[in-house]
Amino acid sequence: MNTATIAPEIDGLKAKLKETWSAGDYDYFSRYMERGAQTFYEQLDVASGCHLLDVGCGSGQLALWAARDGVNVTGVDIAPNLVHRAQARANAEGLKARFTEGDAEALPFEDASFDVVTSLIGAMFAPRPELVARELLRVCSPGGTIALGNWTAEGFVGQMFKTFAKFIAPSGMPAPVLWGNEVVVRERLGAGVSDLKMRRRHYSFDYPFPPAEVVQLFRQCYGPTNRAFASLGEHAATELQAELETLWSNHNRGGDEITFVDAEYLEVIAVRA
Repeated sequence: MNTATIAPEIDGLKAKLKETWSAGDYDYFSRYMERGAQTFYEQLDVASGCHLLDVGCGSGQLALWAARDGVNVTGVDIAPNLVHRAQARANAEGLKARFTEGDAEALPFEDASFDVVTSLIGAMFAPRPELVARELLRVCSPGGTIALGNWTAEGFVGQMFKTFAKFIAPSGMPAPVLWGNEVVVRERLGAGVSDLKMRRRHYSFDYPFPPAEVVQLFRQCYGPTNRAFASLGEHAATELQAELETLWSNHNRGGDEITFVDAEYLEVIAVRA
């Protein structure tokens, strides 16, 4: 396939991804993710005053923790509504942070611009991982840190993806959870890093309501789930809803009235060569 054919296909895919991540109400959805983002950020021990880029920043759930810590923060996301919301939140708190629309496969920044480059459950969803890896390395200064958090295929979210796959045709993109595989990550970052540490950790989904309401939250507010349900007929949507409720209930450690589920992710800490 020649590049003239590839370009329109990628353009169409990117437009669909932007529509997907702009759907629902991710800002509201992400408020339940902030505690896990704080834990991920604090494990990095980022020095105050350094320059940090958060790729796939959403509405700022990780970036705002860094800005509150005195870090010079830049966030980038493919969804313009999320960037605007993140900037509004930063401005309301008087934080030193800027947010801009951009693509993880072609970051709008100069080479070696940042001391720390992070992406927590963000860049893993871009369709061309080899370009993502190249860009993460390019914008990170030599000796700087690249820190990623990526869902694993074996963990709870990986199982949730498998549930969706029963109802939704595959996109044709490499599976996002390949970023949660140690061997694949090592291959993708390659000689661009001088040190690479990986560890499987757990992100806690913690909701003050039962699993059935959690599924509704995802369906209404989380863009990919929102669009997935919108693509299904009534019968298939009802079946998917039931399977997701069963999955959440089977993994719930919170009892009947609240939901507490541990979701495995791969923590990647790399030093730019």
